[in-house]
This record gives sequence, structure tokens and C-alpha cells, in this order.
Amino acid sequence: MRKANEVLEIIEQSSVEKGTARAGKLFLLAVLAGAYIALGSQASAVASFHFADDPETYGLAKLASAVVFPVGLMMVTFCGAELFTGNCLMVTGLLDKKITASQLLRNWVIVYIGNFAGSLLIAAMIGYSGLWESGDGLLGAMTVKTAISKVSLPFGRALVLGILCNWLVCLAVWMAAAAKDATGKILAIFFCIGLFVLSGFEHSVANMYFIPAGIMASANDAFVSLRGLDASVLTVGNFLLRNLLPVTLGNMIGGAVFVGMSGWFAYKKQGN
Repeated sequence: MRKANEVLEIIEQSSVEKGTARAGKLFLLAVLAGAYIALGSQASAVASFHFADDPETYGLAKLASAVVFPVGLMMVTFCGAELFTGNCLMVTGLLDKKITASQLLRNWVIVYIGNFAGSLLIAAMIGYSGLWESGDGLLGAMTVKTAISKVSLPFGRALVLGILCNWLVCLAVWMAAAAKDATGKILAIFFCIGLFVLSGFEHSVANMYFIPAGIMASANDAFVSLRGLDASVLTVGNFLLRNLLPVTLGNMIGGAVFVGMSGWFAYKKQGN
């Protein structure tokens, strides 16, 4: 296993590569990352929807999701895709003056848009496939219910849940970089990502799938009526302003401040 200062150097060098990459390449890799996270999100929903409807088995639903969802970040890591939440660690390169603020923001904007596009693509494909009709429509109903719960979060709660989420996601990236073999990387990702899913924290890119999927599924009255849901809150405006905005800000704070900046000050600034 690599030492913390060695991991920091790897992350800083990665930030240079990300900050200078061609826009087209970044966008393509970001679309793929969004798709990978969306696939993990959909699979986690399938694994948990049977338990999620009963308060007595709510913990089992979260556990089932936590076992499946980490595969999304594993695909991102091993396939070299570009994920906005993980790229919050690029702040280490900025602090060490290896990249500029414009290079950082350029990467974040391109990758964020690409992640969104990839997530929407998978949501549309899943919707067209008819998979939400699984379990006599219960999967579709839970897809709508999940989206409703996310857009109904108060701004402050969504912000804090976003901070906690990307704190763990970026720790997963850090720990995966510390591992020297594939097994170590898989374990690092599995436990950190599983912990955030089990805890119910909010991930902006995952929500780029979950909430649009809920909006799409809510067009089917059978899904909405199956659990007597009020889908009127599922609007694009509520998605963007009441969930995606605070969760994204929280993700940025959790990754850039609590992992990136704290790691840089601990292992580079103090070391000097």
C-alpha cells in the first residue's frame, strides 16, 4: 500500500492530466462515467425495491443497494472514465500550482455536463425497455417514490447529505489510489461507496439518473396510483433547484475541502 504523501502525488499528477485533456475526450469519458453510475443506480434499485416499501425491511433495502451500487464507481475507476464527484480532488493540483483555476473549472463543467448526458441516456433506455414494470409495476412505483423523496429534501439537508456523500466517494478514490493491485482498489471502493449508499447520502451524478428516471416513470399513471403517490413535485425545476443544486454544492465541499484540501495541507503544506 502506498503512503499518503505518495497518494497525494498521484492525485496531483492525475489532476494535471485531467486539466490539460482535450475537451472532446473529456466529454466522451464523462458520458461513459454518467452511464456507469446510472447503471449502478438502476441495478441497486432492482436489488432493493422489494424491501424498500416496508419500513421494517428498510435497512435491508439500503443494504441491498449498498452491495450493488459500488460497481458503478468500479467501472469508472478501471475504465478511466471522468466522474465529476471524483474530480473534486483536482483541487490538490490547484493548491500545488500544477493546474490553473480555469483548467479546473473547464474540467468540472465539461465533465458535469457529460455525466448528466450519460445518466439521461441510461434513464431513457431503461424507461423504453419496460424494466420499470418489473414486480407488477412496483419497481416503477419505487422509482417515482425515490425521486419524490429526493426533490422534497430541504436545501440545507440536501447540502449536508451531499457533503457526507462525496467525503466518502473521494476517500474511495484516495484509498483506491493507495492500493497497488486491483483487489485492493475494489475493496476500497466497495466499502466506502457502500457506506454512503447504506447511510442514505446524496450523490449528484446518481441523482442525475434517479430523479429524471422518476420523472419519466411518473408519466405512467399505473406506477403513481400503485402506491397513491403525489407526483406533482416531480418537475424539472424542482429537480435542478431543490436537489441537484444543493447536492452538487455539497459534493464539491465534501470532496474538495474535506478530502482534497485537508489531504494537501496535512501531507504537503505541513510537510514542507
